Amino acid sequence: MDRTNWQWGQSNINILVLSACYKGVAIPLYWTALNKKGNSDTRERIDLINQFILGFGKDKIAGLLGDREFIGEAWFSYLLEQAIPFDMRVKKNHVTTNSRGLDIDIDALFFHLKPGEFEALQGKRRLMGQPLYLSALRLDDGELLILASCHQADKAVERYALRWEIETLFACLKGRGFCFEATRMTDLKRIEKLVSVLALAFAWSHKVGDWRHTQKPIKIKKHGRLAISYFRYGLDWIRQALLAGQNRQEQLAQSISILLEALPNTLSLPSDELM
Repeated sequence: MDRTNWQWGQSNINILVLSACYKGVAIPLYWTALNKKGNSDTRERIDLINQFILGFGKDKIAGLLGDREFIGEAWFSYLLEQAIPFDMRVKKNHVTTNSRGLDIDIDALFFHLKPGEFEALQGKRRLMGQPLYLSALRLDDGELLILASCHQADKAVERYALRWEIETLFACLKGRGFCFEATRMTDLKRIEKLVSVLALAFAWSHKVGDWRHTQKPIKIKKHGRLAISYFRYGLDWIRQALLAGQNRQEQLAQSISILLEALPNTLSLPSDELM
């Protein structure tokens, strides 16, 4: 879960997104345009989670990840009551408890860590009124990455690293692909509908890129990463097919076929929309 925001004129465009991690990127599932600037609140987050549960079921949530915005006593209480596993980054100035149950600044528990070192505390500590597992990694720049988890935190950093995939999603929706920020829309309902179109286009591009990789593998760079993302690989293929017109009808047909195969079998349109 994360937000993306920018300003157009006097209007603040602020979108809260719930997505699923998949092959190095996050696929947008539910979102809401916030009628304000700044952080989301607990109610707005819970609304998105409840939409997911209604659509997919709670058992499909492997874990929820969020940065330092997504904290709070009521928020943590909701996640614990719903038995939703999570790993959330917390600010270093929060107060928690030490092994004797006494109040202490959370960063003091990890002051001894050197860059690259990680520690998961044994047992739960009190944080924002909730019993949580705490862990931390000292980053190369000296900053502490402190995580609060509802379960054992030995692998918390590895899980939290997946959160970067939603940042990759936002980059694809903006400068690396669809130039979302270039829209002049400020009406919240229209923005949400536009996100729906972009989400479908993004998933289509990623799916086509994934398929193309099986046909013509993407080159691997020296650092072990793909030279181009599945999203970009697919987007370029679809764009070529659309711009070439009749010269690449087969390529366009293949792209559309991949999209249709990925749609759920339960998806149907009203008969009047098929005419």
